[in-house]
Formats: sequence, C-alpha cells, structure tokens
Amino acid sequence: MNDITTLMSHDHRSCDESFARAETAISRGKWDEGTAELEKFIAELETHFTAEESILFPRFESVTGMTEGPTKVMRGEHADMREAVERMRDAVARRDKDDYAGEAETLLILMQQHNMKEENVLYPMCDAQLAGENLPPTLAKQLGREQAA
Repeated sequence: MNDITTLMSHDHRSCDESFARAETAISRGKWDEGTAELEKFIAELETHFTAEESILFPRFESVTGMTEGPTKVMRGEHADMREAVERMRDAVARRDKDDYAGEAETLLILMQQHNMKEENVLYPMCDAQLAGENLPPTLAKQLGREQAA
C-alpha cells in the first residue's frame, strides 16, 4: 500500500467487516459475542478516526491551508458516528435488539456516505497534495498495519 487512498480505503473495509460481525452476532441474540465484536469494531473505528484527525487531516490542512473544507466536514461526521456508536453501546447494554438494529442501520448509512466522500474526494486530494510526505507508513503504523504497508 503505497498511497493514502489505498491504505485508508483498506482500513474502511476492515472496519466494515468488524461492524458486520457485531451486527450478525447481536441479530442472533449472541449478546456476549456481539458485545465483544462491537467493542472490537469501536476500537478499530476510533483508531481510524484518530489516525485521520491526528496525522492526515492536520498535514493536509498545513500543506493546503484548507481548514474549513473537507477535513472540517469529515471531523463533524466522525462526531456524528461516535454518537451513533454510543447509542449502539447503550442498546447492547440494555439487550434491546430492535434499538440496536435501528442504530446500526443509521451508522451503516453514515459510514457508507462518509467513506464514499473520503475515498472519492479527500483521499485522492491528500495523495495529490501530500505526494512527497511519506505519510502512508506513518498512517499504517498508527493503524497497526505496519506489515500491510
């Protein structure tokens, strides 16, 4: 993975897979397994957000001077997704399968829309603007994917 788009898009797919495992377990009423899978997904999602918010976005903003553009929108969407995740956690704690399903559907839609914007707009912009920055290894390390880089 030698560019930001490839690395970060791959991480999106990994998060999606973790999300699906949690959703499957909870839909089957396997609460302990579902809770564990949900926590794994949340940790992976937060690691992804942190890599973007602490490494990628600040570097992009520094190079381009764009602080009110796409990175601001992405941070806002991260906040919305974090709120949805907390509502999912609450539903699991209450063992409310219906509430969980509703919140999971909301989060899935948010993630799909968010990922499309990042993968089709922001990441390619980052690749173009940060070409000489050697950021993929730094991001891979932050994501715990040194071997994949």
